[in-house]
Amino acid sequence: MPPRERSPYADHWTLDPDVVFLNHGSFGACPRAVLAFQSALRERMERQPVQFLARELEGRLDEARAALAAFIGADAADVVFVPNATTGVNAVLRSFDMGAGDELLTTTHAYNACRNALGYVAERSGARVVVADVPFPLRAADEVVAAVLAAVTPRTRLALLDHVTSQTGLVFPIAELVGALEARGVPTLVDGAHALGMLPLDVGAIGAAYYTGNCHKWLCAPKGAGFLHVRRDRQPSVRPLAISHGARLARPDRSRFLLEFDWTGTQDPTAYLSVPEAIRVMGSMLPGGWEALRAANRGLALAARRTLSAALDVPVPAPDDMIGSLASLPIRDGSPEPPTSALYCDPLQDALREHAGIEVPIIPWPAPPRRLLRISAQLYNVAADYVRLADALSEAL
Repeated sequence: MPPRERSPYADHWTLDPDVVFLNHGSFGACPRAVLAFQSALRERMERQPVQFLARELEGRLDEARAALAAFIGADAADVVFVPNATTGVNAVLRSFDMGAGDELLTTTHAYNACRNALGYVAERSGARVVVADVPFPLRAADEVVAAVLAAVTPRTRLALLDHVTSQTGLVFPIAELVGALEARGVPTLVDGAHALGMLPLDVGAIGAAYYTGNCHKWLCAPKGAGFLHVRRDRQPSVRPLAISHGARLARPDRSRFLLEFDWTGTQDPTAYLSVPEAIRVMGSMLPGGWEALRAANRGLALAARRTLSAALDVPVPAPDDMIGSLASLPIRDGSPEPPTSALYCDPLQDALREHAGIEVPIIPWPAPPRRLLRISAQLYNVAADYVRLADALSEAL
């Protein structure tokens, strides 16, 4: 392989310069400046843990919550921090009242962890999970809406839908879906794990009963920072997974929703408190701020998809207007055996990493032996990274 061309922004991150990192979508990557901010917070906490956790934390959480709420178009009173979107999904599902014969709706593109959570609560209550078959490849977002609404019945109690699908990298028309389902009396839990930082997000305008997302992915906050937004009318019934001191507190200045979620036991809250710094740092990297950042990443993802489509002779499987900064392409079938790891273990993924120095996921979807190549685009990437991937894939396949 020839020497690697590097992005002028690459030094903002601590990523290994010898690895072509095309998998920002899995866990994100936190910039040096944000990590330094978090480290300073940790040092302050450890100098006087009681002062930090017992006396200062509530105010610090409120400040961080206000910054995040402003960024996502929400009222701060409706937002709580959670470690990740999977925790947010589980908190809602474990709080939701359902019984035998009820139906929980999702799609074939649902994230596996959240699909497992649906199955768990359904088994315990006697409810049933209904899976709408959203095609892929597809020609237009209307196909998503048609597939989801066709699966609604009088027994549908809740819909769990992705805003940006993890495996296939599609941006679902989530506001349209939420509105159509609400009109049919079905509340929606939106898994927005990839949306924050990738898309211009307005949770209030979307109007979902529940919306959860990650801050550690495209917002580039430290690992362990996510959020859950619950519409005001739904907050009385939603409880955190860990019931702690807030369950029996009564304060006129603070809702039980905040009291319970803000303290679920002793943990390191510095990832949450670093979210405003992540918003600031990432928003200052390009002259046009967040709008320019999102546009640059999306433009790079679309160009990379075209490069790989041509190199592999695979038609692009979805229109450009359904792509953010994540994109997937079907590739030649692999092993018929199911994966043994939640993080995938395809031999092709291993070969690309070991022989070409490229970290990119090969995803079994919708089921082995069929599989997808998924690429991510972040400021530390350049177009040459995807040419390098295309060359390595052509050789490996």
